[in-house]
Order: sequence, then C-alpha cells, then structure tokens
Amino acid sequence: MNRTERTFFIKNTAQELGFDFCGIAKAEFLSEEAPRLERWLNQGKQGKMHYLENYFDLRLDPTKLMEGAKSVVTLLYNYYPEVDLASECSYKIAKYAYGQDYHFIIKKKLRLLLNNVQDEIGEVAGRAFVDSAPILERVWAKKSGLGWIGKNSLLLNKQQGSFFFIAVLLLDLELEYDQPVADHCGTCTRCLDACPTDAIVEPYIVDGSKCISYFTIELKEEIPQEVRGKFDDWIFGCDICQDVCPWNRHAHPHQEPDFASHPDLADMTKADWQELTEDVFRKVFKKSAVKRAKFTGLKRNIKFVST
Repeated sequence: MNRTERTFFIKNTAQELGFDFCGIAKAEFLSEEAPRLERWLNQGKQGKMHYLENYFDLRLDPTKLMEGAKSVVTLLYNYYPEVDLASECSYKIAKYAYGQDYHFIIKKKLRLLLNNVQDEIGEVAGRAFVDSAPILERVWAKKSGLGWIGKNSLLLNKQQGSFFFIAVLLLDLELEYDQPVADHCGTCTRCLDACPTDAIVEPYIVDGSKCISYFTIELKEEIPQEVRGKFDDWIFGCDICQDVCPWNRHAHPHQEPDFASHPDLADMTKADWQELTEDVFRKVFKKSAVKRAKFTGLKRNIKFVST
C-alpha cells in the first residue's frame, strides 16, 4: 500500500469500529503548546492534580512516548446519551459516566484497529492511548482537523459538538496528514457565563482547580467551603459548559450499548442518593467511571451539595 491507501484503510476501519471521526497529524514536537502548558502549570491551575506536572517533555513530543512514531491518529467516539438524566429532582453525574468505563471499551477498539492495520499493512509498531498517558489529546485532535479548542478548553466539532471521548494511536507509518479547521466560537461566551464556579477564567483558559469536575473527582480532601452552594447538584463531574454550548445542538445519541446507563440510575431520587449504601454503589457503578471517586468520595460530594 502507498501512503494514500494506508490512510484510507485506517480511516475506513476506524469508522467500521464505531469511531465517529478520525484525523491524522504528523508526530512532532508541539512547540506552540510548550509555553502555554508551562504557564498554566506555573500559575497552579492544575490544583492538586500533581500528575499533570510530570512528564512535561513527553506531553509535548509523541516521539518520546514511542520511538519511531511518525503519525498521530486521533479518533472521536460519541457518548451523548439518548436520555439526559440530569434533572432538578435528582443529583447529577456527567454524561460520560452513565455507562461502562470508557477506558476499557475504547481501548479494546483501538487495539482492534491496530491489529487490523498490522494484518493488512504488515509489520507496524503502534501504541494506543485512551486518557491513560501524558499526551495532549485535544491538541492532536485539533491538529488533525477534528475540530477546534473551544473557549471552555474542550474540543468542539462542527458536526456533532463536544460529547466525545478522544483516543490516540501512535504509528510508525508515514500517512496523509489532515489540516486544522477554523475556530467557530466567534463572540459567544455562553460557557464562561454559565460556569457557576468561574473556572473558565478567560476565553480558552480553564483553571482546573476551580472546576466542579475537579472538586467532585480529582480532589481527595474536603471540598472548600467557598464553593458551597455553587455545584447546581452535580456530584460527579459536570456538563454545564457543554450543555450550554450552541454547537451541542448537533449532538445525537450514541450507538454504543456499553454506554447505556444502569437501569436503576434513571429512577434515583435525591433521597436515594443520600441513603446510598456501599452495596448499591457497587451494583449500580460496577463497571462505571464513577468508581474513580470511590464510595466515600461520592458520599462526600452528596453531603456537600445537600447541606
């Protein structure tokens, strides 16, 4: 296969595996991102997420993550649910956590993609990443033409919005490379205006240490009292800046059975959440990303928003 044929095969196979979009960029040092990342870290916007301070060089250069890497294949997988469970009569969890943990579902598909490439093209080295390595997924998605980085710092896609998981496959193959697309946020500031904790400190800059997702998932100690009353009943993650984004009017329900919510989840009232036992937690969130907060963390969040 020549370069064009290889590229077509990869994108076609990705589509067959259920990925909504696939873009490819040359594996190279992200020179424009280096000062931005350094400034963001120096300003302490990572909060207690100290792991973001590690592997600075690897985050900026995929050839250091995989020797011989020539191409960065970035893929988007839709997780927008058919029914939005967030309501005024119950506590809220982020849509990405409704079903089974995406890490396992998408990693399996990435491995299938790599296996298919190796079977069809021959001896190809590759490494698959799903939010599991020091790699700037959103930046690579932008470089490969899958969308632009919005003012809420998330990847926005003109066709379907932002409710995507981003996966990355590094390959030692020369491929045809896609070009970035224009920023279509314009003068809109809905995400900035809607964030109850003012985490979007300026367009395109999010202070991670002020984000509801940070407080309810990443922060392991007590939640600061100064943000009490600002969570709008979110107890695991937050979708506010995505829900208000005009581009998400194009979002449509995913077709992944493993992302369907547990049947008990839709019926849970605030009282049910407040009375949540560890047995129920294990049953409802057995394979969910919510397990990341652990039972004690989720109970802490529930107590924080309910008192």
